[in-house]
Amino acid sequence: MKRILFQILAVAAAGATGACSDFLDPYPSAIRSEDYILTNPTTMQGLIGKCYDYMAQNYNDNEGAYLDCATDNAVRTSTTDVLRRFAVGVTSPTNDPFETYWDRDYKGIYNVNMFLKDNRGLNMRYMLDDHLDELLRNRLWGEAYALRAWFQWDLLQKFGGRGTDGRLLGYPILLEPVRVWEMSPEEMRDLRFERNTYDECVAQILRDCDSAYKYLPIAHRDFLVPNADDRRVMGAQNWGRLDGISTVAIKALVCLTWASPRFNPDGDVERWQKAAEYAKEVMDFKMTVDNVSGGFSVGRQVDWCDPNNPEIVYGSRYKSSNDDMERAFYPGGFQGNGAMGATQELVDAFGMADGYPVGESPEYAYDPANPYLNRDPRFYSVIFYNGRSVVTGQTGKTYNFENWSNGGKDAAGTSSKNSLTNYHIKKFVYMGLNWSETSVNKMPHSKFFIRWAHMVLAFAEAANQVGGPNAPIDGLTAREAIAYLRSRTTYDGAEGIKTDPYLEQVSLAGKEAFDKFLRNERRIETCFEGTWFFDLRRWTTTLGELNREVHGVQVTRQLNGDFEYNFNHVVEKRSFTSAYLPIPYKEMLNVKGLVQNEGWENWQ
Repeated sequence: MKRILFQILAVAAAGATGACSDFLDPYPSAIRSEDYILTNPTTMQGLIGKCYDYMAQNYNDNEGAYLDCATDNAVRTSTTDVLRRFAVGVTSPTNDPFETYWDRDYKGIYNVNMFLKDNRGLNMRYMLDDHLDELLRNRLWGEAYALRAWFQWDLLQKFGGRGTDGRLLGYPILLEPVRVWEMSPEEMRDLRFERNTYDECVAQILRDCDSAYKYLPIAHRDFLVPNADDRRVMGAQNWGRLDGISTVAIKALVCLTWASPRFNPDGDVERWQKAAEYAKEVMDFKMTVDNVSGGFSVGRQVDWCDPNNPEIVYGSRYKSSNDDMERAFYPGGFQGNGAMGATQELVDAFGMADGYPVGESPEYAYDPANPYLNRDPRFYSVIFYNGRSVVTGQTGKTYNFENWSNGGKDAAGTSSKNSLTNYHIKKFVYMGLNWSETSVNKMPHSKFFIRWAHMVLAFAEAANQVGGPNAPIDGLTAREAIAYLRSRTTYDGAEGIKTDPYLEQVSLAGKEAFDKFLRNERRIETCFEGTWFFDLRRWTTTLGELNREVHGVQVTRQLNGDFEYNFNHVVEKRSFTSAYLPIPYKEMLNVKGLVQNEGWENWQ
């Protein structure tokens, strides 16, 4: 913590590391004193603006798509990758893939606390016009609380867990900027920070969300700001900043995890009720207020290359003209890096075209010799597989995936840039990109932190736990909610599952059967977004449920051109010593009072 706080001070005092952003308010562009920062309206806004720079802008990192490689969804290709080493149990205190997020979150919290201290941000004068100044002050003040809630939620999700003392713990709650630079060496040696209980952390995040909601506009939309002059500080120009509805969504996600088996030992149903109500509020906002011309609609497809996609509840600023996703996910034969591959377990999670699980469809028989025929339409917008032909680029060039081990260019082992599972990732990629064309067309990429689909999944899971699949909460049942996702247009623009007898069937099978079904739906919908890792941990109660083998497919091409598939090819075995992430080792060494999470006793 001492080391973090020193780093934070450097960020707050030296703007050279975070010079002006086209997207957000300017941050101090030269080394300034603290007094200058706290008395200058530009640098005060910069304290808030800088917080957004701490957030990811894409899915190609260890809290996005790559985090799925520490689950049964995917496998990293590089044998030396830090997250792959973590997944197989050979990580070390000096090679912790999550330490950076602890540092980052506390940097953001420090900035916010500097802004909130003694009502500095609320009492600052930002504009000459009294009315616009009030609008801006309130918006920034609300953002500060929302950002603190965001960073605290990230800390709780990543580092919350049962400590070695047996208690469910979160993170050290800091509501004041700690001025370590004014402390004597003796005082610093006595510096102590204890982790608050998990429940205390939940309560603090919910309080900050409520404080933010009082000051923030419900959403950053021009049609919600009728006065054109007010749009100088309000409206769509602030898309990418936290707003009122996003704080409600944070509350839904916090309560969903808080209600889950691992963090709800007494089975408190009220937590599920709150999660359902908050998620429903966000759903309703999207389906009513945001349901305008060109805006959100239930059946509209998600466009991962549209940073303004109406599906977004809260998303990052975007990278324009970007090919990060394509480089990461395409195989070596298509000039990509094949950085990861989907597992057979994930492929099997996708059912058949009529919505039934594989092997249970009354209409579509599953053929092991032709395993990708007549599958759930969502499958084709997420996974590249052997024999798949796709049209790429602006001139319509075709790329054929050849994943057979005896000569296929995209097969595992053929290139260090091919997936180890013989499946490649289609989700997030722009098919209009082909690097062999004279003019390469790249698209924007961003991270959709919270989507409408996430709220639908949260509502369905929580509502089912409260009253079962067909018991309404605020006029909607879990079954009806999940039908929205199964029936809507896929990422590819294909029609979803319109006639869905299996959904009706499983909803009549009871709460437990429907919960199992919902978990599979969540897996399909959120794969590679970096959430499945935490979902597995909030649901499971034993390490054995996490420590399993993951498989790929081995493909052999016969002399007649047919293919033989072996779906039992073990690629890797997960080996976790704990269901929780470790508190960074350096913090355990340097800060008195911290309790490590169980399973990491050698990291303290």
